[in-house]
Amino acid sequence: MNIVENFDLFAPRLINKKELISAGHRACQGCGEVLAVRLMCKALGENTVIASATGCMEIISSMYPTTAWEVPWIHVAFENAAAVASGVESGLKSLRRKGKIADSDVKVVGMAGDGGTMDIGLQALSGAMERGHDMLFVCFDNEAYMNTGIQRSSGTPMGASTTTAPAGKVSMGQKTWKKNVAEIMVAHNIPYVATACPSYPLDFINKVEKAKKIKGPSYIHCFTVCPTGWRCGSDQTISLGRLAIETGIFPLYEVENGRYKLSAEMPKKLRPIKDYFKSQGRYRHLTEDQVKMIQDGVNREYKKLLNKVKCLEAWT
Repeated sequence: MNIVENFDLFAPRLINKKELISAGHRACQGCGEVLAVRLMCKALGENTVIASATGCMEIISSMYPTTAWEVPWIHVAFENAAAVASGVESGLKSLRRKGKIADSDVKVVGMAGDGGTMDIGLQALSGAMERGHDMLFVCFDNEAYMNTGIQRSSGTPMGASTTTAPAGKVSMGQKTWKKNVAEIMVAHNIPYVATACPSYPLDFINKVEKAKKIKGPSYIHCFTVCPTGWRCGSDQTISLGRLAIETGIFPLYEVENGRYKLSAEMPKKLRPIKDYFKSQGRYRHLTEDQVKMIQDGVNREYKKLLNKVKCLEAWT
């Protein structure tokens, strides 16, 4: 029996029932990010401190004077979630050393969207990872600055139309390839890096639980569908997330102490990317030649990933 296809049956037995994101927030219908954050919090548990950058999640969850958060949560600037999280981790370490707080396993987490991670916050993230802080950073990647008006980021994929990279007679939309921040984090030689998607909830939860137990820095790049910015149906959040994985647009894998491993959810044969593109308005302008060019790029990047997996399997 497929656990993902029968999620309603298995979820009560496999997933923490405690909700650490309250209902009544302001998320758009079908928001993939709030679903991912909800699952992340279930995996982390109550003994968690979160530093959250300005962005969609901050706006929908903490408009004064209300909050949806049931764990200690700090709203910080767009660019410094990782810096604040590293400061919290250092402060807790100092208080423990002085005997002012119990030596408990409080997990410190930094989180941001693709803009706050891949663009504005990349310097702070790199510093926190390089210094070796005992923290988890999660990027919730919906592939544009959705909160401020669907502007392009370095996480916007090739060919997607946004308000600052619009498709038209002289432009195909976004003209550059998506920045691979997961691989940048691997280059920092940290203990754990993973990619995830809430369309595969148990895989995501397992990766968060693994990162929670690791002493030292860890990074998870979570792919989150945005119906508003992608111009797709709000009922397609889960199916589009799965298609991103099934086409290789966003492969699921983890890197533990330098060792690459494909997630079990990856198919043996990838589907064509046109299956993923066809229900999204941000791609409807693409010509067959442009789709082929993007398909070639996806194939190339996926082959590189497979080669890393095979090479390191042979090496170890």
